[in-house]
Amino acid sequence: MINQPTTPKATDAAQERIVRMTDKEFQTLSNFVKSKYGVDLTKKKVLIESRLTPELHRRGLTNFQQYIDVVFKDKAGTEIVTLLNKLTTNLSYFMRENEHFSYLTQYVLPYLEKTRRDHVFRIWSAGCSTGQEAYNTAMVIDEYFGPRKKDWDTTILATDISMNVLSKAQKGIYTADELKDLPAKWRTKYLTALPDGRFQICDRLRKEVIFRPGNLMEPFHFKKPFDLIFCRNVMIYFDADTKAQLVNKFYDWTAEGGYLFIGHSESISGTGNRYTYVQPAIYQRRG
Repeated sequence: MINQPTTPKATDAAQERIVRMTDKEFQTLSNFVKSKYGVDLTKKKVLIESRLTPELHRRGLTNFQQYIDVVFKDKAGTEIVTLLNKLTTNLSYFMRENEHFSYLTQYVLPYLEKTRRDHVFRIWSAGCSTGQEAYNTAMVIDEYFGPRKKDWDTTILATDISMNVLSKAQKGIYTADELKDLPAKWRTKYLTALPDGRFQICDRLRKEVIFRPGNLMEPFHFKKPFDLIFCRNVMIYFDADTKAQLVNKFYDWTAEGGYLFIGHSESISGTGNRYTYVQPAIYQRRG
């Protein structure tokens, strides 16, 4: 059978289903998201319309002002987080940008082992999504130390603005497909098979990671600086000024000799950062 071309009438009907934003609605929403969460939506009007239209239809709303009113009236903040989840990508997987984990094993951990005399590593996974990065880091550390691990505190703080992804991360349950990039030895060592065919991070490793809600645009309140900060593939949503402010906040909360790892698709050049460049996507606080 020969496929018939889409008729103009069908195309028009599809277009009519998209709820369009007025310039005022777009400015109100984008300014709010930028000021509150740092996410730059100034060139994302079409994306907003396409991704949020189903949400408007689901709620029986006919325009974006009605939706904005719902978001602004929600004092708990769950509505804005739902909005952000629809506009950004919570993509995370095990062994992502594996060069970082190799560098961690070969250089960072030996350096910290020699210089941290209190036997405490302070590690932060900022924008941790569904937890793979934090658990992957815990696996690398466990492999590095082996029997010596009992003498060290290497608790990892993992934060994200989305309670949905934090809930999944805390459970530490993944499908076989989500674990396919992990070495077979690690899958056996660090995961437990569940009756439904999925796998859960072992109790010992789950205790190594503390998941907490956290907004990178808010002031940081920590007791001590970090030896290692992961903030990978998060700043792609920020404009230059927001990125510069965040990088300098990270620097202020990085211990002397500590490291910042960012995504390979990101750059902090031109932000006025005070870190020393080590290699692509890896920086260190020196002197």
